[in-house]
Amino acid sequence: MNLSNVSAQEEAYQYLLNAIRMGTLEPGARIVAEDIATELDMSRMPIREALRRLSAEGLISLRTNRGAVVKKLSKEEVSEIFEMRAVLEGLAAGMAAKKATASDIQELELLLARLRAVQNDLPLWITAHREFHEKISAISRAPRILAQITSLHALIEPLMRVWIESSPESKNVNSVHEKILAVMKSGDAEEMEQLIKKHSRVTADVILKSMF
Repeated sequence: MNLSNVSAQEEAYQYLLNAIRMGTLEPGARIVAEDIATELDMSRMPIREALRRLSAEGLISLRTNRGAVVKKLSKEEVSEIFEMRAVLEGLAAGMAAKKATASDIQELELLLARLRAVQNDLPLWITAHREFHEKISAISRAPRILAQITSLHALIEPLMRVWIESSPESKNVNSVHEKILAVMKSGDAEEMEQLIKKHSRVTADVILKSMF
């Protein structure tokens, strides 16, 4: 396999994934492989491979005669994804509370500081929010669970801006993450699991009420 082509596929995938996550490509938007190839100065083949990968992950739909379209989630799909996230991320967080090292805690403190620093910059905040939560899941040392959580984050990240813009809780959202970090430091696995589940479900309720 041509390694340069593999690299081009990854570049195209990351470019499109970021555009979907940050809302540059909104639900229902059509993705034209030729246009993306021109933007990235590459052939259409790696773009098509990237689109197949995004389709397999549930982020886009590949339709006959219409090409690729960013998937628009239904109310039922959003509810299901958030419940899956609540259960899996809660499970991982409980495991993480038992396994966190001093180095892990220090990294979470740095990520939380970044979350505070970019709270007035929505795109940067959304990215920092994902990194904070994914770090907690990573501390579980459970790679299969982490892979599932990461794929769910990609599906719901475009909806995070809805939460921040419409939720009264968004004004105190960093204090919620401070509490999460405090519980992580305490090592209380059960409280950690329940706190993360509640956090995810509160977010889901706000998004569902705002969108549907």
